[in-house]
Amino acid sequence: MEDRRVAVVVEDDDDIRGLMVALLSQSGFEVHEAANGADGVSLVRRQDPVLITVDLGLPDIDGYEVTRQVRQFTDAYVVMLTARGEEIDTLLGLDAGADDYLTKPFRPRVLRARIEAMLRRPRGGSAAAPAAPASPADASVPETSGGAVPAASSAIPVKIDRHLSLDGLELYPTVHQVVAEGREVPVTPTEFLLLETLMRSGRVVRSKSELSRIIRGDEPDNGTFVSLSDERTVEVHLGNLRRKLKDDPKTPRWVQTVRGVGYRMAGSPQDVR
Repeated sequence: MEDRRVAVVVEDDDDIRGLMVALLSQSGFEVHEAANGADGVSLVRRQDPVLITVDLGLPDIDGYEVTRQVRQFTDAYVVMLTARGEEIDTLLGLDAGADDYLTKPFRPRVLRARIEAMLRRPRGGSAAAPAAPASPADASVPETSGGAVPAASSAIPVKIDRHLSLDGLELYPTVHQVVAEGREVPVTPTEFLLLETLMRSGRVVRSKSELSRIIRGDEPDNGTFVSLSDERTVEVHLGNLRRKLKDDPKTPRWVQTVRGVGYRMAGSPQDVR
């Protein structure tokens, strides 16, 4: 259920875990906790949370591996928490599939703000169910001006009002799915948000600062401070997205880098029904 606010806290420090449980409970979450990575992965599989917080330094498997494992079956928002402040640690966390990264100690109000910003982003259904989720290729959808939609399968029909299309790349906001050349591409909520922003912007270039503000839920042009680390975070997310799309940055078919400025789509996407 989309209205069920469930969070899983994976943290081996009893005091910090207790703080996280209290903080998230006060924010309206039903919170489940695990003291090691293996139990955390199992808990995420059972509870299907919308939010996961993962400590980097766990006693069995580290937070990177926990994130990689849960990314195989959930599109929950993942926030990595760690005492390490080096940029490489942040980049490795994002590369593993985390949506955000906070260095300990952190202010509770900062964490709350980051979480609420993430929850405003679109989130698809969990991939944890045994049967494959209904996708645009499986859904019962009429033929559109953007080309023929594949015939419906035995999956539950999903009504899709409109989607964005560009040269074989399809983005379906209603069901939070991305399809490239007929292949469903698993993306994180942050990657989806960035791709949707670029597709809706078309040939208009979006700067790293704008995209960074959009990720954290701000207006893109409100002038709030964006650090070099924030901009690097955007680069990592877009690098991960390109790799999943199999879009070569040297000869981009879809996501194009405008050197020294930002990013745009390599063509003008159509908004079709």
